[in-house]
Amino acid sequence: MTADEEMPEIPVVCTACGTRTQVPFEDVAAAVERHNEQLHDGAAIAEVDPDVLDALTDQLGKDMGLLE
Repeated sequence: MTADEEMPEIPVVCTACGTRTQVPFEDVAAAVERHNEQLHDGAAIAEVDPDVLDALTDQLGKDMGLLE
């Protein structure tokens, strides 16, 4: 990946707030932590969209040869 290419945006959801947002890949962890700290007293409620996380995990497993 070149410096000119942007990292993908990752969907983050919060069922408690009823929100869904797109966050740049490099900012996901900080955005989720900040949301949970500010709005949910640190409880892990906001998260990467579970369907997207499952798809990424499956693809990574395939790429690493773990699912063969």
